[in-house]
Amino acid sequence: MTMGTTKAADRAPLFGPDTRFAAFFDDPRWALAIVRATVLEAAHPQIGAALVDNSTFVAHPWRRLRNTFLSMRRMFSPDPAVREREAARLNRLHARMSGADSHGRPYDAMDRAARAWVVATLFDSAVTMCRLSGQPLDEDTMERMYAEYRAFLAALEGDAGELPETLVGFWRYFDRVVEEELEDTEAARIILYRLFDHLPAPALLVGAPTLWAAGRAVAGPLVGAVTVASLPEPYRRRAGLPQTPGAAALMQGAYLATGLARFLPEGWLDAQSVIEVLTLSPGSDDPRARTAAALRARMKRASALLRLLAPLGADTDPGARAAAGTGQGRRSAEEFFRQVLDQTGDGHLDWPDLAAMARELSTRLDLDEPEENRLYDAFAAWWRELQAALDTDGDGRVSVTEYAAAAPSLAPTALIRVAEVLFDATDKDGNGTIDAHEYRALFRTAFHRDLATTEGGYGRSAFVGGFLSFMSGRRTGTPYDPLLAEA
Repeated sequence: MTMGTTKAADRAPLFGPDTRFAAFFDDPRWALAIVRATVLEAAHPQIGAALVDNSTFVAHPWRRLRNTFLSMRRMFSPDPAVREREAARLNRLHARMSGADSHGRPYDAMDRAARAWVVATLFDSAVTMCRLSGQPLDEDTMERMYAEYRAFLAALEGDAGELPETLVGFWRYFDRVVEEELEDTEAARIILYRLFDHLPAPALLVGAPTLWAAGRAVAGPLVGAVTVASLPEPYRRRAGLPQTPGAAALMQGAYLATGLARFLPEGWLDAQSVIEVLTLSPGSDDPRARTAAALRARMKRASALLRLLAPLGADTDPGARAAAGTGQGRRSAEEFFRQVLDQTGDGHLDWPDLAAMARELSTRLDLDEPEENRLYDAFAAWWRELQAALDTDGDGRVSVTEYAAAAPSLAPTALIRVAEVLFDATDKDGNGTIDAHEYRALFRTAFHRDLATTEGGYGRSAFVGGFLSFMSGRRTGTPYDPLLAEA
């Protein structure tokens, strides 16, 4: 470790609210930098394969954003117990992700070199973000921040040795990986050219599909162009990524413009509050829901006006229409498959989709390892039941056609077990009733109405019945919609 790094590490803690890393949480520039970092992560063959097979970033990007943000908050908490618990959870999550890519090459989300590369992209993108926005980091600050990122890697897997000790060594390592290991992966292409073009509306704007489609049609290509222009030139060349004329100036302008947010009064920008408001469902009893409802009403009026002035056609935003449901309180089998079962957005149902559901539920409930394993096991049994009953062509997965044809006649034996295990995991005090606090831990929405109709809480039979009604009856407008169906 260099002298500068040692001094920087001695001056301030490597975790907590006073770190350089924490300073970026509420920085709007970080939105651009995190997209860049995600593309560089996805360009790594191991990480790209894991993302394509297991991630929900295509079908549920807003949920993925919220969970990633909360995880990073925990990992940089000043409380060692919080960091250790989150690191253990992440390690269990990644240990369940392994397989082979489209070329038959094995991947493992616990691969030490791949995990180091994730941290490396975050650090490099933070440095790039500051440089492009006209606020380059001095060497001392950069070394302090690098020490924080290496400490993050050490907290996650117990050894930061996969990243060089010095900054000089890091830049050599980074350039080598970019030039020799990164590829034009499917995951990187999805992020650059599909994700933003088809990004579903957040809950706040789900009632204004025309307005969302119009804004996305403009913003999507701009974000893509800015991201491509900010990537290392050797990777752009190897991946054949075209840089449109004027993209470099557009990139510089985007970073400079977002950097002006530093002149806003302190407290005006809070990333956690922005993300939570965007993802508030219409029925939420969060105090901010009234403000969100007023914004949603204005968005609907603006959307109606936009349709009058410039009709966008009936097929402009199928994703937003799907998210709104049928309007009849029920989904068709095809809609339920697309919105709920196909969590990874690849058009098929297989184990990674149900594992994603288990992962979301475990994350919300902050389960310990034994409880988490029971929930995963219950979902695995459900998958085996679905595969045996619905996979008629024997390809190891279930298509929407196979599901729609046979699902109505499927006896939900394993699904009942999933509901019972979920009830036990939610009922933290084990008293046989889910109270308001326990309910909020799972759903975080609209419990006041439900509590009033169930005389103070949910018993096992009511809870199981509600879960089965959603999963089997395909009902909309339930507490499970923001949990499993919305983006």
